[in-house]
Amino acid sequence: MALTTEIHRGADATPHLKEVARLRTTVFREWPYLYEGDIAYETQYLRRYATCPDFLLVLARADGEVVGASTGQPMSAESTAFKAPFEAAGESVNPYFYCGESVVLPAFRGNGLGKAFFVARETHARNLPGIRHTCFCAIERPLPDSRRPSGHRELHNFWARLGYTRHPSLAASLEWKEIGTGAELVHTLPFWTKTLSK
Repeated sequence: MALTTEIHRGADATPHLKEVARLRTTVFREWPYLYEGDIAYETQYLRRYATCPDFLLVLARADGEVVGASTGQPMSAESTAFKAPFEAAGESVNPYFYCGESVVLPAFRGNGLGKAFFVARETHARNLPGIRHTCFCAIERPLPDSRRPSGHRELHNFWARLGYTRHPSLAASLEWKEIGTGAELVHTLPFWTKTLSK
């Protein structure tokens, strides 16, 4: 099955946000996020991104169906929760482009989409004035944890091969309802950063 990717920027992404919301609720239910979300909330959450003219949405399709998605925008346009760790460290967020989620349905993983998503976002970031770095954050759960699937593959080595460095002193604190708890829990997500070559 052939995979294709397409790029949408700013408000042009709006018609596709419900598809991205569907992917987020599906993929983020898995380990390690264990997120109990719903499509209506996710769609509304994503609308704020499309108001940023420098927002980027990359979609992956298989036979016309969206099977993967990735987002990004300048960190200066992000919410306080993502900017706060940088500001607390006395670092300006203006030179950073924030790489948001990369979500791919299980049947389509291992086909190069993860790398393609990073390449697309970094290429976009290089063309924005004043942007010198890309970054993202990802949850890390203490192990052992009985909920961790036996075949789960950590992505730290993959991110490092792409040139990203983990910064444990920079970490976002985000709340979401975790499956099986019925409660909003605080989660810690350390940042990874990369300096872009021009």
